[in-house]
Amino acid sequence: MTVHVASVGPGRYGKRPEGLVDLATEASHRALEGVGRRPIDLLAVGSMMAWGPHGPEALLPRLASRLGLDSAHGLRLDSASGTGGMTVHAAVMALETGRFQRALVVAVEKMTDRTTAVITRALAASLDTSEAAAGGTMPALAALVTQRYLQKFQLPPSIADAASVHDRAMAVDNPFAHFQKAVSADEVASSRAVALPLRLLHCSAISDGASALVLERGEGPATVLGLGQAMDAIRLVDRDDLTTFSATRLAGQRAYENAHVTPSQVQVAEVHDAFSPFLFLHAEDLGLVEPGKGSELLAAGGFARDGRIPINPSGGVIGRGHPVAASGVAEIGEVALQLRGEAERRAIATPPRIGLAHAMSGIGAHNFVTILGAPS
Repeated sequence: MTVHVASVGPGRYGKRPEGLVDLATEASHRALEGVGRRPIDLLAVGSMMAWGPHGPEALLPRLASRLGLDSAHGLRLDSASGTGGMTVHAAVMALETGRFQRALVVAVEKMTDRTTAVITRALAASLDTSEAAAGGTMPALAALVTQRYLQKFQLPPSIADAASVHDRAMAVDNPFAHFQKAVSADEVASSRAVALPLRLLHCSAISDGASALVLERGEGPATVLGLGQAMDAIRLVDRDDLTTFSATRLAGQRAYENAHVTPSQVQVAEVHDAFSPFLFLHAEDLGLVEPGKGSELLAAGGFARDGRIPINPSGGVIGRGHPVAASGVAEIGEVALQLRGEAERRAIATPPRIGLAHAMSGIGAHNFVTILGAPS
């Protein structure tokens, strides 16, 4: 049984005054309008923190009531920053059972009303408790991965600057992105040190926002061809190689096999580069470029909208912003818009027939790959 993305409801990312339910409602209405508000019988909602004004929010029933979907079945999911990918996968599998006809998928986060220290502690919940207890944070562990990658392939730290420049330039054409201004390599390299070699502009921003999709049974230009997910040891010290995410490689392998396609057939991709050097690790793990060669292809224009494999035309996590749960839905939504011919100024040069979206939880502990395309 096939499932396709019938409409996309992007929400604007950034520092927003609205609350969690308001943000989710905004994106949901856009997605529902895209299908003429046809009946929804499954509401799948993702949020890592689900903070409301008075503490944890009863997000699922509150959103259902706001949208008039009280009669729908409901799911609430969480897998840290991979929540969006998980929520879409769960909804697809539910539709494939034949029990449901149409699902609204929405993922949302409200983050900017908390201090950076509070957000840092909350995000560290996706790390191993021993690493967090020792003072480990997401940027600190991402810096370790980056150091190993640069060392293994004898690459300069400046490749991370180029990745940030790429994403921010792409985001300029995305009216829903947190950042609407391009940056230079010099600006990135001179930004405040966070966990060297990572600097402020190498790291995703704390953002508010939501993204939504409507999934329907049947075929369309953005049909779900393949799903893959995989997990890895949550503690970095337990991994064999820090220069690759085995959960991405295995999730990608499973998605390619499920879709009956190869990496060479992917024509557009959105990858979860919460830290800009991860742009290269993800592209390489997914087989879109040879190991250690991602920065070369970027420098040659290969990731641009008219390049060999356009990556992150939405601006990626670095340019689009990172309301953590919502990012995975935004990635799948962007690929669907490219396939549906609805990406407007972000449209890649050659209309694609197959696209890939990748979402990551924590430092690669639970990763998701979704392949969309026009059915053969």
